[in-house]
Amino acid sequence: MTFDSDTRAKQFDALIDFAKASRVPTGFGYLDANGKVDSSRPVELWITCRMTHVFSLASIMGDSEAGVLATHGVKALSTYFYDQQYSGWFSAIGHDTENLQVVDDTKMAYAHAFVVLAASSAKIAGVEAAADLLDQALAVQDEFWWEGDQAKVRESYDREFVECERYRGVNANMHTVESYLAAYDATDDRQWLNRAVAILNWVVEASSKNNWRVPEHFDENWNVLPDYNRDRPKDPFRPFGFTPGHGFEWARLSVHAGAQLARSAEKVPHWMLGGALQLFDRAVADGWNVDGAPGFVYTTDENGQPVARERMHWVACEAIGAAVTLARALEENEGFAGDDAAKVEDLRAHANTWWEYCERYLIEQPGRWWHELDENNQPSTVTWPGKPDAYHVVQMLLLPELPLAPTFARAIQEAIA
Repeated sequence: MTFDSDTRAKQFDALIDFAKASRVPTGFGYLDANGKVDSSRPVELWITCRMTHVFSLASIMGDSEAGVLATHGVKALSTYFYDQQYSGWFSAIGHDTENLQVVDDTKMAYAHAFVVLAASSAKIAGVEAAADLLDQALAVQDEFWWEGDQAKVRESYDREFVECERYRGVNANMHTVESYLAAYDATDDRQWLNRAVAILNWVVEASSKNNWRVPEHFDENWNVLPDYNRDRPKDPFRPFGFTPGHGFEWARLSVHAGAQLARSAEKVPHWMLGGALQLFDRAVADGWNVDGAPGFVYTTDENGQPVARERMHWVACEAIGAAVTLARALEENEGFAGDDAAKVEDLRAHANTWWEYCERYLIEQPGRWWHELDENNQPSTVTWPGKPDAYHVVQMLLLPELPLAPTFARAIQEAIA
C-alpha cells in the first residue's frame, strides 16, 4: 500500500476500533500484545488522557461510540484520577471504582500535560464537563508546573505539591508545548500560545548549540546533565543520551506553533521553520538506517552513535508526521519565509519510505502496531511490551489531511463544519 488517504482512513478506523478495548471502569487500561487489558498493570494517567484525546478526535469525525468513550475518559479524569485533597492528578490508580486504590500518587508534569490535551480536545468535541476539567488543568499548570522566570515547566512533585523533584526534563516540556497549543485553540487565551513559543525558542536555541541534538536532561537550575541515566539507556521516558524521535516531534511542534502565529496574521520568526528543518535533518542523520538494518534507533550518544538500537513505533510515526508537516510548510509557505521544491520532494520521499517500513515491520495487521522492534526488526519488549498506545499513530494518520494550524481537534471540527 502507498501512504494515500484511503490507506490512512482504513488504518485510522482499525486503530480506533482496536483502542476501544482499553476501556476499564476507572479510565483506559494498558493493552497487551493481543489487544486485551493487562489487569496486572494499574490504570495510568497518561494512557487515559491519550485515549480520551484520541476518542475525542474520532468523535468529532462522527464515531458515536468514540464519543461515549471520550465522555468516559473525562469522567475518569474528573473523578477517579483527580486528587480532591491536594488537587492535581494521580499518576496511576486501580481498576475498581468501588474500592479505589491509588497506586502512584506522584504528580508528573508529563502526564499533567496530557490532561490539558485530553480536556482541550474533549471540550472541542462537545463532551460535557470537559470545559470544567480544562479549567482545572490549566489552573494547576499555573499554580505548580509553570516556572515563570525560566519559561519552562518543572518535572514532578510529591502528592502534596510540596517536594519538587530536582530533575528537569525536555520530554515533559515537549508535551506541555503540545498541550498548550491545544489549550490555545480550546480557550482563545493567548498566554498558552505565548508559553508554547517560549519553550520552543529555548529548545531550538539549546539544540543549535549542540549540533542540533536536543538536550534531554537538566538539573533544577537548567544545567545539562550529560550522564543522566547512563545506567538506564532504555528507559521509556528518560533514556540516557539523545532521542532522535524527540527531534522529529520538536520540529513538527515548531512548525505548528509558527502556523498559529501566521493564522493570526503575525510574523513568524525565522527560527521556527529554519530550526525545525535542522532538527529534522539531525534526527534523520542520527536515527535512520544507521546500524546495518532499516529503522530508527531509539537513542544515541553525544556523537550520534547508537546507544539503544531498539526501534520504537512512535519514532517512525513522529518522523512521518514531521516530514509531512515540514513539506507542507515549505510547499504552501503558510506564513513561513522560503520555498524549496527539492526539499519538499525529499521530505515526501522520506514519508513514503518510512511508511513502507511501517507496513513491512511495525504493522502486524491494520490497527495493531508492534510498539517495539529489536535491531533486527523483530518484535521486542525491552521498553514497550504490549500495544498500549494509539496516540502517535492516530496523529500521524491525520496530519496529511489537516492544515498546519489549528491543532487536531479544532482543525477537524473546522474541516467538517
